[in-house]
Amino acid sequence: MGAVYRKTVTKALPAGAKIIVRKGQRFAEWLDSKEKRRLAPVTTGQDGTDRIVITARTYTAKFRDGSGIVREVATGCRDADAARSVLGDLERRAELVKSKVLSAAEDAVADHQDTPLAEHIAAFIAHQTAKGIAGSRIRDTGSRLRRVATECGFRCLADLRSHILEQWLAARSAEGMGAVTRNAYREAWTTFGNWCVRNRRLLSNPLTEVSRADARADRRRHRRALAEGELVRLLEVAQVRPLAEYGRLTVRKVRTDSKRKRDTWNKLPLILEDLASAVERARDRLAENPSLVAELERLGWERALIYKTLALTGLRKGELASLTVGQLDLDAAPAFLVLDPADEKNRQGNTLPLRSGLADDLRQWLAAKAEALQRAAGEAQTVRLDSQAVQAEKRNRGDVAGPQGQTCQELTAVHGLPVDTLLFNVPAGLRRILDRDLKLAGFPKRDERGRTVDVHAMRTTFGTLLSKSGVAPRTAQAAMRHSTINLTMNVYTDPKLLDVAGAMEALPALPLAGGDERRAIAARSTGTDGWRASEFAPGFAPTPDQPGVLQSTPDLKSSPTARQALAEASAVSGSAVKRKEPLSTPDNGSVEWAMRDSNPRPPRCKRGVLTN
Repeated sequence: MGAVYRKTVTKALPAGAKIIVRKGQRFAEWLDSKEKRRLAPVTTGQDGTDRIVITARTYTAKFRDGSGIVREVATGCRDADAARSVLGDLERRAELVKSKVLSAAEDAVADHQDTPLAEHIAAFIAHQTAKGIAGSRIRDTGSRLRRVATECGFRCLADLRSHILEQWLAARSAEGMGAVTRNAYREAWTTFGNWCVRNRRLLSNPLTEVSRADARADRRRHRRALAEGELVRLLEVAQVRPLAEYGRLTVRKVRTDSKRKRDTWNKLPLILEDLASAVERARDRLAENPSLVAELERLGWERALIYKTLALTGLRKGELASLTVGQLDLDAAPAFLVLDPADEKNRQGNTLPLRSGLADDLRQWLAAKAEALQRAAGEAQTVRLDSQAVQAEKRNRGDVAGPQGQTCQELTAVHGLPVDTLLFNVPAGLRRILDRDLKLAGFPKRDERGRTVDVHAMRTTFGTLLSKSGVAPRTAQAAMRHSTINLTMNVYTDPKLLDVAGAMEALPALPLAGGDERRAIAARSTGTDGWRASEFAPGFAPTPDQPGVLQSTPDLKSSPTARQALAEASAVSGSAVKRKEPLSTPDNGSVEWAMRDSNPRPPRCKRGVLTN
């Protein structure tokens, strides 16, 4: 038999509470947020501090469930009778489980049906965080779940219906939402439903019947690959544009109003033909600030290296931004980089070999970073020497702590840099920077096929260059780190850059004969050039004027008797009469069959004898 009661809990003393003693018992007295005087007993906690004892305002039901386990369930009722009614429902469910009318799983699911959906979503997000899923993906999933729950009116798990989600997706499709985005919303909810089933919050996922949209038929973004010449020009532009921005020409504004304003000059946009001149003008204008010139040149070098690394490795933007110096081994043969599973999209981790030219560029880049770090560290040490000369001896021994708490000896662990130093400072606005570089290089953002160029198009460029270079499809799939060959060959390969014409030229020539040779071949085939007709037609073919018995050619190798019979048949007769008599009627058959039908059937040959 169950019972209902109000639980008591302990809490820390409220701010401003004072301890009073009444009839030998200690109480805490304080004013709550509404300036109302409150009084509660005081007890000693496990850590020895004073704590107040608070009695809950609602009742808790205590009973034994169908599996024989004692459970405590909050009823949410402040009235004892209402709480006993909730207890009665819980005990009836326990009896149904005992009598096998209701399974234990169904009973467990029933406890979660009235829980607010926001609590389930919060528990699901906590589960994804514990799994180590990328933060951006967790944020997107939570945003999609909350938006659909709000717009579809899902307040608890019992409200989930597949047709409601389908109607919402159809409405978004009518508004212009792409198939890929709609599938992302569907995936978020089906994954959430599957998690609820595994955690016994649902018996089955009611959203699995929601069909996926055809992303191939409704692709909103088709990326194109950059050709080799376009890549070279893009790298050249990216390397000098930061400095060239300071050498832009200016023109006076044409004003139509009479008001005088200070901003009377405008900077003209950069153009490719004037890029070299703009760089020289920038050097002249910044002649008194060589440190800024060096910083702008370093920035352009870094941007060009970012583009080159993306195009020659197929790394995604986030993967490149996470690379540190410790993940590169440029002294190996061949050089390679190691992606951590936490930074990769498929969470598997991979080792990617590097092209020799790219490895050389990265060595020079790391050497420049190490030199800049040592120069900055030397300047900082000089300042400390002036103020703290007592640490000079420790610095000479290499015991002085450097940046991030590392010693000078640790700073030289990898190419003179700390192992956790980022390879590149990939800017958050790399897409906008790439758009400006493409515009200056003279490349349209969207080509005549509607395909666009963005940061992720560098990965498409990488896949296309692999196919264009004749790399085997399976090898290209491994380099791209794709799960299926379809992604590599159809999605990340731009057919426009493939040398289909060159592939056609690689086929065999298969030459045809000239005019004279064609006539000679035709003459040989018709037998008009002296060839014997018997070489092409069998000598035993029947003639229309002499139907008769056909003699089959015996096999001369079969027996001596056959060879003798053939010799006798082919011997020249000594008789002067050469006329052949027609065959008899029994042999030739009656001519009545010809009179019965105006279109007689052709004679058939059976065992060497013509029959109708």
